[in-house]
Amino acid sequence: MRRVVIIGSGNVATSLAHGMAARCEVAQIYSRRLAHARLLADAVGCPDAVDDLGALVPDADAYIIAVSDDAIAGVIAAVPDNGALWIHVSGSKPASLFEGHRARYGVLWPMQSFSREMVVPLDEVHFFAEGSDDAALRDVLELGSLLSRHVTAVDSAQRLQLHIASVFSCNFANHMWTLASEVLDDAGLSFDAMLPLIRTTVEKLDHLAPAQSQTGPAVRHDRQVIERHLAMLDGDKRDVYRLLTDSIIHRTKN
Repeated sequence: MRRVVIIGSGNVATSLAHGMAARCEVAQIYSRRLAHARLLADAVGCPDAVDDLGALVPDADAYIIAVSDDAIAGVIAAVPDNGALWIHVSGSKPASLFEGHRARYGVLWPMQSFSREMVVPLDEVHFFAEGSDDAALRDVLELGSLLSRHVTAVDSAQRLQLHIASVFSCNFANHMWTLASEVLDDAGLSFDAMLPLIRTTVEKLDHLAPAQSQTGPAVRHDRQVIERHLAMLDGDKRDVYRLLTDSIIHRTKN
């Protein structure tokens, strides 16, 4: 697995291309927008950027499809099987997308939040791998091991469970910070005041299970504080506060 093609130039593809380029040959980068493909190719020292799936080099060891979930099937259908290993990097799409289109295929999902503007180091990112058969799985695991020390074989159902957990842990948590920022904006206060609290909350997870580190008025069943907070909120903030408070209280009843 020393010669790869990256299909995509967005959030995930950017960090994958940088990680791959440090450890093997990135032979080509594809994007629907040639300017985006060239920009990423130049950044990682790749010699070839294309915007035509028909122009993909035929002799790479692996082709990594790092496009939006809805576009994966279209990429697979647009390119004939060349006998190489084909991989998508989605957390929610099954490996079965490749069935009937590829002989050797798999999934290598990095459970991380990515942005095109920030390259994420991949060494400590947990990757979850799947293969069409034992040989393909070994190759996917080998490819993942070039990027990270944490590569685990799972099936599609397990990966979807991991994806749900990541939505709770990352996407929903980030939305809570967005709501907190709006509450502070209404009071003329800066969100910067929250950063030490957020960092400490995350750091505690190195030592305690999430349930063990839960604090606040809900876990104390402090109805007076809860009602005071609710009285100061309206709209979806009030609904979210009440829903999460009820969930915490339910889990901490003696």
